Amino acid sequence: MTTTADDLRTATDAVARLGSSCADYEALPDAEVLAGQRQIAAARRLLDARSAWMAATIARRSRPELGHSGLAAQQGFLSPEALIQTVTGSTKNDAFKLVAVGTMMADAGAAEKLVEAALESSDVDAAAVASFAAKVPWQAPIARAVTDGTLSVDAAESIRTGLGQIDAAVTADKLGTALEALLVEAASLNVDQVFKLARRLRDQLDEAGIAAREKQAHDDRFLRVYRLGNGKVRLHGLFAPEDGEFVLSTFDSITSPRRGGVRFVDKEKAAWAKRVQDDPRTTEQIAADALVQLLKIAGEADQGRVFGGRRPSVRVIVTEKALKSGQPGQPAPCQAAQGGPVTAEAAETREAAAAHGQIEGNPVPISQETIDRLLCDTGTRGIQVDDTGQIINVGRDQRLFTEAQRAAMGVRDGGCRWVDCDRSPAWTEAHHINEWLAENGYTDLADGILLCHPHHLLLHNQHWSIIRTGNDYWLKPPVDVDPEQTLIALPSKRAAL
Repeated sequence: MTTTADDLRTATDAVARLGSSCADYEALPDAEVLAGQRQIAAARRLLDARSAWMAATIARRSRPELGHSGLAAQQGFLSPEALIQTVTGSTKNDAFKLVAVGTMMADAGAAEKLVEAALESSDVDAAAVASFAAKVPWQAPIARAVTDGTLSVDAAESIRTGLGQIDAAVTADKLGTALEALLVEAASLNVDQVFKLARRLRDQLDEAGIAAREKQAHDDRFLRVYRLGNGKVRLHGLFAPEDGEFVLSTFDSITSPRRGGVRFVDKEKAAWAKRVQDDPRTTEQIAADALVQLLKIAGEADQGRVFGGRRPSVRVIVTEKALKSGQPGQPAPCQAAQGGPVTAEAAETREAAAAHGQIEGNPVPISQETIDRLLCDTGTRGIQVDDTGQIINVGRDQRLFTEAQRAAMGVRDGGCRWVDCDRSPAWTEAHHINEWLAENGYTDLADGILLCHPHHLLLHNQHWSIIRTGNDYWLKPPVDVDPEQTLIALPSKRAAL
């Protein structure tokens, strides 16, 4: 069946009768709401088919060989897709989709007309007709379904890309039979389901090509890491299914309680899931922090193999002003907290002495809190300069705690010492109770404590502090969290100790 103008008018009239405002739709009974949604979808499929026809026409009148006389070029566009995107207000992907499906429909229609003409001619024999029929694109059934309004443009593109290039060894009859069954099933599926169904069909028809497609997927892998103009760093990548599923599994394990994952019966695992659910960070922020922590763990595990003997290092350029903010009379945030409640006068002093540093290579300044946190842990070298830009002091590009000290802290602390945190030692950073700027980083094992990255970040940015009395460690909240600054015990997570 081929739709006519009357079919389109009938479909749009049905939609018009639903009402002309949100209030009209709200007044509809449930049954009419569901029926109305189907009527809108049917009308949209018919309109999208015509939009695809028009896109193909624009593309044909803008083909490269026409040069500047092409339709898109005349309108000041470099491609028909750019013209279509501007006219429709759609995305670039939608414009490409319309052109692709429209071109497929046009090619299939033109080939079928050749066959019809050959059949009507008395001068053409059966062999010639069969030759014409063989030239009809295998996507012709898809094109007819879009024209009939039984298949959306989105679903047609999913089938077209899902099937991809079918090997020539697959016979036309076998492909036609499989495609017919696919189109029947696709009528009741959404676009994502249609794509998966098309992929399964492709692999069933062309098993011999699985290995080649697998190799291509592996060859297509990439990971790009680049710095934006605002100093933030963006990652963009593509992984083959084998590696990609491992990546997904890793982040699923980390964030599953947020996404309705498995329900734990074990009390400890259930408590962990509850902490993830109650974490103030978004699921995306948890995943981003986890990636950074995993990279740090890899560097700690065997830096000689993972990084070729070179440990990743971040250079922090610290001004003399920032150094002075850690001296008596102008206390750094952590030191002010260790000395007692932060008074209004002390806060004003700190604000007046507002200082900052910079990460080498990055244009965005970093705060005093970030300087303190970065210089606490590994992989950071502090470079102090004066107001004229002269280097005063160069820090060390190595651990401020030795490997042996770090291992000892892992045994002693059993993981992140923050209240109710269950991160293991591998996921932690070494926090210096004595400030790097004030003490130059030479701290004893007793003056270091393990904190996971999120809690280390919270401690410095929110002006919490940790103090030690003998072998006991205490967490001291800032005044705005607890005016009394009641100390909170931080016992070891190592039960045996």
